[in-house]
Amino acid sequence: MCGRFASTTAPEDLVGIFGVEQWDPTETVAASWNVAPTSPAFVVLDRPPRGGGAPVRQLRVLRWGLVPSWSQSPETAVKMINARSDTIHEKPSYRQAFASRRCLVPVDGYYEWETIPTEKGKPRKQPYFVHRADGTVLALAGVYEFWRDRRHPPDHPEAWMVTCAIVTTDAEPALAPIHHRMPLFLDPSSFDAWLDPALDDPGRLFPLLVPPAPGALVARPVGPAVGNIRNNGPELLRPADEVEPDESVLF
Repeated sequence: MCGRFASTTAPEDLVGIFGVEQWDPTETVAASWNVAPTSPAFVVLDRPPRGGGAPVRQLRVLRWGLVPSWSQSPETAVKMINARSDTIHEKPSYRQAFASRRCLVPVDGYYEWETIPTEKGKPRKQPYFVHRADGTVLALAGVYEFWRDRRHPPDHPEAWMVTCAIVTTDAEPALAPIHHRMPLFLDPSSFDAWLDPALDDPGRLFPLLVPPAPGALVARPVGPAVGNIRNNGPELLRPADEVEPDESVLF
């Protein structure tokens, strides 16, 4: 689940929303209404600046789809876009990142597909756009990891790849009919603790894996065009009943 999301908030606004202290304007990514696995995305993290020192809050661009540090190839990323909250502390691919490399993935909302049986043929897939009811940025819990490409020397621009995964949890009751899982999103009161790289005690981390109270999210059906990653624009967010038949064709 959570295989696509929309991210169109300007980086300057994300800096203010999340209290970012360090951001390089040259490290950016274009607004997207259809972010797919292996695409670049903004994340917020706390990490010492280059040269050392105390951790500072940073806005960075990471590739969505985690590549474990021990992986032989980055090709695993497309399969590791999500990490289950109930096993993230024990899975070899995620446990080290969960212990000290946690981040927030700010999104406008995410897409989920409901499987609807039909009388004949394959079931129909109905996409929904899930977002905060108040329209504010949704802060998804994430983890990130560094992967060393041994084909390049350490100082080569492509020697290191930094990737991330989104943490998922059980869907709240209103969303469960669409899909039984949902991304774990955090309220501002949890941001500091989740991003603190010094907080590595599982006993103190587990309470952060509890999602906010139900009711903050709403889901609306949208047209099927989002199913094709070549389609990208604000029209993807239009309610399904406002989409003309010729706009629903995947191309």
